[in-house]
Amino acid sequence: MNARTHPLEAVAAWLLALLWLAPLAYAFWSALHPAAYATSFSLSAPWTLENFVRAWNQAPFGRYYINTVVLVVIILVGQLILSTLAAYAFARFKFKGSGIAFALVLLQLMIMPDVLIVENYRMIGKLNLLDTIPAIALPYLASAFGIFLLRQTFKSVPQELVEAARVEGAGPLQILWKVYVPLARPTYVAFGLVSVSYHWNNFLWPLIVTNSVESRPLTVGLAVFGAPETGVDWSIITAATVMTMAPLLIAFLLFQRQFVQSFMRAGIR
Repeated sequence: MNARTHPLEAVAAWLLALLWLAPLAYAFWSALHPAAYATSFSLSAPWTLENFVRAWNQAPFGRYYINTVVLVVIILVGQLILSTLAAYAFARFKFKGSGIAFALVLLQLMIMPDVLIVENYRMIGKLNLLDTIPAIALPYLASAFGIFLLRQTFKSVPQELVEAARVEGAGPLQILWKVYVPLARPTYVAFGLVSVSYHWNNFLWPLIVTNSVESRPLTVGLAVFGAPETGVDWSIITAATVMTMAPLLIAFLLFQRQFVQSFMRAGIR
């Protein structure tokens, strides 16, 4: 039986929703109307898609999209592989120093990524990877958050299933692939959604390590596109912004039920 929502909670939720929707609504309005009507909000204002065409033609957004998709996929695949193996080791194997090692993983959750920018930049420079997509991805391939989530999920897997797999002759990696991974599917979905959304929107680190179109993701490309030297046309800038956020927004609208349910099922067991 679901608990009833208190009226004050409902009002607060609506206020927060409106606060979040206001800039989004303005972005769509400005992007879909000529510049002269960007702030008038007149019902008689003409609708147009010209702002999107002009924005697309003024910057290599096609290249930015490709770079961003490649970057997100590289990071997600690396995080899933490394987090799965590390979480499996922490959850099911006893080895000397395991508690200290896991404590260090948890400690990383408390450190802001921006604190490590200088050292990460030096490391990337020594590896001669500056201004490349791998330079953006490398510091994020290991995820403490992913290790923590998967470890908690793996520890909840019944030991009887593991013993049954061993009786069938399965080795450690086979047990991981056939027992643990399928049962952790909601956790993988939840973590994947968080990882993709974060790295799609990440800005500061890509800005620091890239300086050419060949390696810039969408967020950096959008910032360069809106720089003062290109002129300030808010209709075109908001159109570019909508194009940047549209994939994530559409994905959330299509999979919002799975998004919420994945976190409810995976949620820190």
